[in-house]
Amino acid sequence: QDHHNVEITDDAIETAANLSARYIPDRYLPDKAIDLIDEAAARLRMYKSPDAASVRRVLDELAGMDDEIELAEMAGEHGEADNLRRRQQSLSATLDDIRVNWNGETGQPRLLADDISEVAAMWTGIPVTRIANEESERLLEMEEQLHERIVGQHEAIVKISRAVRRARAGLKDPRRPIGSFMFLGPTGVGKTELTKALAEFLFGSEDALIQLDMSEFMERHSVARLVGAPPGYVGYDDAGQLTEAVRRRPYSIIVFDEVEKAHPEVFNMLLQMMEEGTLTDARGRRVDFRNAMLVMTSNVGADLIKPGSGLGFTTSRDINSEDDEAYEDMSRNVTDQLQRLFRPEFLNRVDATIIFRSLSRDEIKQIVDLELNKVRERLLEHAITLEADDSALGWLGDHGYNPEFGARPLRRLIQNEIEDRLSDGILTGEFGLASIVRIEVDEDGGLALCNVEEAEFHDSLEVAV
Repeated sequence: QDHHNVEITDDAIETAANLSARYIPDRYLPDKAIDLIDEAAARLRMYKSPDAASVRRVLDELAGMDDEIELAEMAGEHGEADNLRRRQQSLSATLDDIRVNWNGETGQPRLLADDISEVAAMWTGIPVTRIANEESERLLEMEEQLHERIVGQHEAIVKISRAVRRARAGLKDPRRPIGSFMFLGPTGVGKTELTKALAEFLFGSEDALIQLDMSEFMERHSVARLVGAPPGYVGYDDAGQLTEAVRRRPYSIIVFDEVEKAHPEVFNMLLQMMEEGTLTDARGRRVDFRNAMLVMTSNVGADLIKPGSGLGFTTSRDINSEDDEAYEDMSRNVTDQLQRLFRPEFLNRVDATIIFRSLSRDEIKQIVDLELNKVRERLLEHAITLEADDSALGWLGDHGYNPEFGARPLRRLIQNEIEDRLSDGILTGEFGLASIVRIEVDEDGGLALCNVEEAEFHDSLEVAV
């Protein structure tokens, strides 16, 4: 208190002890709690104390503002005087907000629990501060925001959103990760895309995703790469591929892709992560997984989720309520396969096993529109507008969806049929600045791109002739 000239409240001390014990596992008490208080007090003194430069600037500006308003009134500049009064009110409100936490007798700023939480969040990257109203609304609308990018798969989105809300509200089991999910289903239905959308929602970037391909960990000796090689072995100086990534970014989404291909030793590690929330690397450091979300993807049972099951894209009708019974039968068959392949103690620790449905025709059209929106965004720098009618969307959906590979071929189709033609048109000058390019189906049943303005110009010439 004397060094920083601040008043440290009892709540701040208690919060520092609790947060440092929970979120900073690689250091010891009371040292880590004292360091937390020290940095929080330094930030408080720098930004919110009477001696802070920002506070001093506000005080200096307010000091002469009454005289400026009086001079403006005497000069007849009433508009300028009103602007100065509004500025004075704004500065006074800013100063009042800062002074709320000052001790009225000593004038010292008080260090509160929220100040400690802010520094803990800066240290760890974990949002431990109280939930603001804006974030509350965002979390409550999480399903809608994820559906802006993910088509269908409502069950998966709902379960993951609930897990995130529980964790952010502080109601999850503090010893376990935010959630452990098993994603099952055919390729190309949105399993990987959902994890990317979730990373962008939580962290603002898809890069906040730790993705591990389990086909690289099929042999016993390769498992050591996850936590680091033991002493005396080659690569001992290198940190573990998994443990080091989580140690640097504890608040993250970890994806174990095609987990059924992993060596059994990997499942022993997963059991410890899912139950205890920690893992010890080769150097003896405990890595905290309690603020991570574990997602395991698998193609187990993908052969059961196919067009013949009544859930595929090529069936005569789209997915509706009548398909629920067939979906439940398929889910039971997939679950039976899962139980034969994975150990019971592993499956019991998974919070939810989510079976992704195959895509319907309407959902394929929505995906086509989402992919075209990405092309439209890239065309903005050329000031080119891209339009597509329903027939073009249907054509792309019919030719871009494969029951075996899902919606993945759609990107290649858009690249070959649209992006290649657009790039040729931009280079030749056919599509210039402010052009409107329309995608439509031609008389031969193929896809055509035409410049709307030029087409309208030629039509008007023909009419004139």
